Amino acid sequence: MHVPDGFINAPVSAVAGVVAAGAVAVSLKGARRELGVTSRSSGAENGGERTAPLAGLVAAFIFAVQMLNFPVAAGTSGHLLGGALAAILVGPYTGVLCISVVLLMQGILFADGGLTALGVNILDMGVVTTVVAYALFRGLLGVLPRTRRSVTAASFVAALVSVPAAACAFTLMYWIGGTTDIPIGKVFTAMTGVHVLIGIGEALITALTVGAVVAVRPDLVHGAKGLAAPLKLRVDGELVDAPAPARRPAPAAHRPTRGLWITGLVTALVLAGFVSFYASADPDGLEKVAADQGIDEKTEEHATADSPLADYGVKDVSDARLSGGLAGVIGVGATLLAGSGAFYVVSRRRRTQGDAETATRTEEKV
Repeated sequence: MHVPDGFINAPVSAVAGVVAAGAVAVSLKGARRELGVTSRSSGAENGGERTAPLAGLVAAFIFAVQMLNFPVAAGTSGHLLGGALAAILVGPYTGVLCISVVLLMQGILFADGGLTALGVNILDMGVVTTVVAYALFRGLLGVLPRTRRSVTAASFVAALVSVPAAACAFTLMYWIGGTTDIPIGKVFTAMTGVHVLIGIGEALITALTVGAVVAVRPDLVHGAKGLAAPLKLRVDGELVDAPAPARRPAPAAHRPTRGLWITGLVTALVLAGFVSFYASADPDGLEKVAADQGIDEKTEEHATADSPLADYGVKDVSDARLSGGLAGVIGVGATLLAGSGAFYVVSRRRRTQGDAETATRTEEKV
């Protein structure tokens, strides 16, 4: 659903950019809390050192999976938006930043999504999907049993709804500032119809990913914190609390994350560098609707159209499989570095502020 330059007029794009910038600023503040603490029960003081690389990995993974267009209807494909996945794994504020990093890398390096439309894309694909998905996710967890299965089920529904919500948000922005005169009813019907189907794919990818991480490291899933129920045993037909283990497991703060990080990175590299070659070549939902309805009549050439990585291929590499694979690997690496670096700076600022506040309180007591 990457909106190119020319779909939305300059005034509305500018307003969307301002709103998106405000959302990113708010997310930076919120992400300091999410990245600075891993678990209330762990008492970790170095949460940012553990979660910043994982947040960067989430951004890189979303970049990789977005390269895997899947068919949803005749001549139409879809791809992961990622807002729901990011919000559930690392928190809604950090999730907005993850999607923003992905969109920035795609726009600058791969000429995917207009630069003047960057605010539109962040607002649509980042803010709307994250807010809608996380609000619905938390609401569902409030009524479902507090189990890991509930986390997976809630992530499925939240991701499913987030995609047509983004389609509605685009339709609203197009209604206000579209550059072509197309009946808004037709745009709304076409956008929501195809993106409901895409939402099913989004929901499956999100639920499978969240379920896989929750199964091995629930302490690292933001949306699963506080959901661990005490172990029960059935004795004579009745459920009773299991006895406490003789040896307490290591606190979450001291459990290594390297294995999960390496597994996630290898998975992202394989998806972007190899599996992406077999992705659907059909236009995605927005591209298809734009072509069918005439929304793309005033599309402008991308400012970085001459990038050596434009259209997810390496310039001067003739072999399509090798070119696309190299571009995917470079994209994963660039997104990982940019995201991890940004999140580390955010988490460091959180710890620095915390140290300063602690020092101030100590001086006041003295």
